[in-house]
Amino acid sequence: MEFVTHSREETEALGGRLASALTEGRVVAFTGDLGAGKTAFVSGMARSLGVEERVTSPTFTIVNEYEGGRLPLFHFDMYRLGSADELFHIGWEDYLARGGVCAVEWSENVAEAIEPDAVRVSIRRGAGEDDRVITIEGVEL
Repeated sequence: MEFVTHSREETEALGGRLASALTEGRVVAFTGDLGAGKTAFVSGMARSLGVEERVTSPTFTIVNEYEGGRLPLFHFDMYRLGSADELFHIGWEDYLARGGVCAVEWSENVAEAIEPDAVRVSIRRGAGEDDRVITIEGVEL
């Protein structure tokens, strides 16, 4: 499914719509350039899951954990990782076993660790400055 959003708020709302369709243990694999809106999308997911904390990019921490909502949200940023082996060293399998939602930015950097049944979200810039073209595969909205 392809969507076009015209603001950060619309991108967040689409993230919320996706999160409402997710069940425990789902992985959401994101692709998109720097500044495309991946973290805004995850912010909307978090809000829909009942997370009250402010969502920030985990670029330097690799993973941010948000609990207290309907499901825990584990927000990964793989930008700085060179391989899936590094992901396994930080406990990827433990996160999968915890029954939350794993949102993985820069998933292409660890493609071999992402399950085939993961939800795929591609975000790219559209024609206007705030426009985003978002493709979602692997779940019905």
